[in-house]
Amino acid sequence: MSDVTKTLDGGHGRYSISTDHGEAVMTFSITSPTLVIVDHTEVPVKDEGKGHAGVLARFLVEDARASGFKAVPLCPFLNMWRRKHPEAADIFQT
Repeated sequence: MSDVTKTLDGGHGRYSISTDHGEAVMTFSITSPTLVIVDHTEVPVKDEGKGHAGVLARFLVEDARASGFKAVPLCPFLNMWRRKHPEAADIFQT
């Protein structure tokens, strides 16, 4: 698996990772310096189930802790992931 890349463009951002069949992405909107809304996670169909989305979620957690922001998980995948990972509860605002 490749390293995660963070890209910012104005009030929007994304984490991405190269996969065997394209790119897995997690997108977010920046509402303030201390709050982002994660709205979408997508993995190429042929790469589903290989852990790419989980890598993006863990990167979000590390980034939030290091940068001091909270995340609102509107994305269905991230909502499911956060329920399975209570150790990451500190970065979520629901």
